[in-house]
Amino acid sequence: MRTKAFEKLIESEDAALRYLRRKRYKKGRVFCHACNGRSVYRFAGEIRYRCRRCGYTFGPLTGSWMASSKVDLTTRLWLVKLFELEVTARQAAVQTGVSYPTALRFFTMIRRSILAEEEPDLFRREVELDESYFGGRRKGKRGRGAAGKVPVFGILERKGRVQVTPVPNVTGKTLIEETVKMVKRGSLVYTDKFRGYDALTFCGYRHLKVDHGKQFSRGRVHINGLEGFWSYAKGKLFKHHGVSPEKFPLYLYEMQFRYNHRDEDLFELFLDYLLKPVPNVL
Repeated sequence: MRTKAFEKLIESEDAALRYLRRKRYKKGRVFCHACNGRSVYRFAGEIRYRCRRCGYTFGPLTGSWMASSKVDLTTRLWLVKLFELEVTARQAAVQTGVSYPTALRFFTMIRRSILAEEEPDLFRREVELDESYFGGRRKGKRGRGAAGKVPVFGILERKGRVQVTPVPNVTGKTLIEETVKMVKRGSLVYTDKFRGYDALTFCGYRHLKVDHGKQFSRGRVHINGLEGFWSYAKGKLFKHHGVSPEKFPLYLYEMQFRYNHRDEDLFELFLDYLLKPVPNVL
């Protein structure tokens, strides 16, 4: 979203509410969030509605992720904008005047809404597989077998999207199981020479390998796309100065989302997710 358009949204609380209401009810038809009934009426002088079918009273943000925040609507929009711009929660707290815990909770809410809406789909055609390790600075062995770091398995479809998953280990069994879940059999799969991928051919995949000890690519045989994503994700995570193991998956999936939607309007996408109902399982 362009700066001038955003400035109009935050001119007042009413302007912010009108925008959020239009965005949640895209066709202008307000519906009941309890029974999905379309026969609703608005209370005079209020921004609340009641369903004629079930009697449920609700507001434009009721039941959505956005409703769980108690700060002003204009501040909520500012926090979404700062999140889009990859400002840290601590910096966002300073810029908006809210407390650091409030900004951090809001940013965590955005990350959880992203995770709730991401639905994995099978990869196909030409696919790159690789693993990487994430974690703080630590002396000792790096790469495969590094202690104290989180192993992450990645799949990248060329000219398509990336999917990353924290895994307990990088044994052949784990890597093959994750591949079978996410990659259509018969696909052409590129990996490095790690022996954990040796069984891919027996699982129905066409498998080509590049030996990084000799070269980084052999024509189309390379995993440069996925290695580019690892550099992208680690570079962006570095500014957070350490992420707890419990929240690491949320940050990782955020990087995945940003990469997959890097040519889209992220502000609008984040708001689309924040205005969706919170799943009962979360």
